[in-house]
Amino acid sequence: MAIPGLTIIGESINDSVPSTKALFDAGDLEGIVALAKSQVEGGAAYVDVNVGSRSAELMAEVVRRVQAAVDSPLSIDTPDPVLARAGLANYSAERAGGQKPILNSITVSREEMWELYSLQPFCPILLSTEILVEGRPQPARTAEQTYEAARFLVEQARKRCPGITNNDLIIDPGIVPIASDTEGNLKRLLGAMELIHNDPDLARVHMSVGLSNFTVMLPPKRKDGSPVKSALESAFLTKAMPLGLDMIIGSVKRKYELLPADHPAMQCLEAVLRADGFEAIMAVRKFYAE
Repeated sequence: MAIPGLTIIGESINDSVPSTKALFDAGDLEGIVALAKSQVEGGAAYVDVNVGSRSAELMAEVVRRVQAAVDSPLSIDTPDPVLARAGLANYSAERAGGQKPILNSITVSREEMWELYSLQPFCPILLSTEILVEGRPQPARTAEQTYEAARFLVEQARKRCPGITNNDLIIDPGIVPIASDTEGNLKRLLGAMELIHNDPDLARVHMSVGLSNFTVMLPPKRKDGSPVKSALESAFLTKAMPLGLDMIIGSVKRKYELLPADHPAMQCLEAVLRADGFEAIMAVRKFYAE
């Protein structure tokens, strides 16, 4: 059962997933289409399409083939404007019930992506993990910098995309693996989300993260046999949804749920937020070792 108010962008059609890469390597587009169908049947509201560094022709073909099989909108997922153009040019809003595609993602260093809006209007994912310092992109290292990056990208969207509204915008403040978070990135992320959520000028914007990135490098189960990844991802959702998170790039196979405060995964997350440096990693290790 999905969490009410949480929209899932199905993550499986991504060249970085070994099983999906094998399908691409084999030219098995029927297998790719089957992934799209299974994700829609599993509750995904959008289907992500990421062909990695493969050709624009393949991106175009995958978009056409997937849309011939499912009527859910797509998320065109690439940092390459050539691939993005191919995906958007071959996207049919009519086939998706009039819904725009998502374009994942735009940063301060990917300004050329805005030019594609005239080709096919889209809902942009605004990746607010970079700021401009003397005209050069630098990582956003604090909640305030992440918030300012989001504000900058929202203003760019309003200038570059006629008719775009806050409801079309998706801010991604950037999530990192909790297993290696020695720099307080979880604190930065949640702090930025709170600033975005409390800004009246950003009312009705959406917020999203690539949730599976949160638990990479972690074992699937704790010593007692209970799940690690789905529990910690659910703990993150429990903390983040009240701050405005309402979308994720995630798996329809994962059991996402809102957890009580005394759940071990919630206690782990709170321990990470209280800790600094290597102590944060030790808090995670303590959780999965028990």
